[in-house]
Amino acid sequence: MEKKRILATLSIQDAEGLLHFCLGPDGEVVPGKHFLEELEKEELELSDAWFVLRTGHIFSEPEPDIKTGEGKYKVEGHETGGKYIAIVFSFKEVDLAFLITVFSIESLRRRGP
Repeated sequence: MEKKRILATLSIQDAEGLLHFCLGPDGEVVPGKHFLEELEKEELELSDAWFVLRTGHIFSEPEPDIKTGEGKYKVEGHETGGKYIAIVFSFKEVDLAFLITVFSIESLRRRGP
């Protein structure tokens, strides 16, 4: 069966739904090399990223990727340790999300008691 590429940008709600589908048993999420390097710099584990991918939200419209023409989405949320992170990703196919980069937003970090 031929996989379908996503040619149009999705609404925020549709992008969140498709991301959750990709995280499920019928989808795939692939971390890129740069994503893994930045994850290490942020002193985070893949499990932290997966938590934010599952529980975070997309707040802004996608930005077009100049090289690929794909929409780059950004999901944001707190990882379990309290660090607020953003994960930039694109959909390569309807069941495949590619993680581009990750970064923390210090001003939104949860403070302890």
